[in-house]
Amino acid sequence: MILSIADVLCAADVEAVCDGLATATFVDGRATAGWSAKLVKANLQASRGPDLERVRDLVETRLVEHPVFALAVRPKTILGPLFSRYEAGHVYGTHVDDALMGGVRSDVSFTLFLSAPETYEGGELIIDTSGGEEAIKLPAGSVVTYPASTLHRVAPVAAGVRLAAVGWVRSFIRDPARRELLFDLETARRELFDRNGKSAEGDLLAKCAANLVRMWCDD
Repeated sequence: MILSIADVLCAADVEAVCDGLATATFVDGRATAGWSAKLVKANLQASRGPDLERVRDLVETRLVEHPVFALAVRPKTILGPLFSRYEAGHVYGTHVDDALMGGVRSDVSFTLFLSAPETYEGGELIIDTSGGEEAIKLPAGSVVTYPASTLHRVAPVAAGVRLAAVGWVRSFIRDPARRELLFDLETARRELFDRNGKSAEGDLLAKCAANLVRMWCDD
């Protein structure tokens, strides 16, 4: 499931993250790419800085706290995030993310956009799907999640600067089809509750959702 989620970071959060990255040292992004991805990766990546851990913690906290993100990816462990910078001419060609990140399985990838889309040209995240390529370029503070098993790329940046936080999730629900089923079921259950309050039908849906998690949970 590919899911775009708006306003994971508020405007003040985006400003705080960008201010923190302004003092960071950026290095060649190929340093963290796999042996194959190194051949198609051309960007910069935050390596160190006095505020880097603070902004990383802020991003992780906002992700974990966001109810839609939590329901969609069921995070057990968040890996990263890493902060990438694309300037004019930078690109990241087609690749798949590593299955293991620091010895931890990656189930879901995410890109959190930090630059307003009108401030740079190009730079779309392009994900291969069964229906063709899907190009995504979201407002600052929005995140897109997608299975880490998918081929994807970042289109060339023609002008401006594209800042983003990228990371990966080990999910309590390993199978992407099961994650999507649980997301749909829980979304419907909550909408029913908001509309009708507690009900016998809602209780049955709650029972089904909880017991499916018990069946499928990778704890």
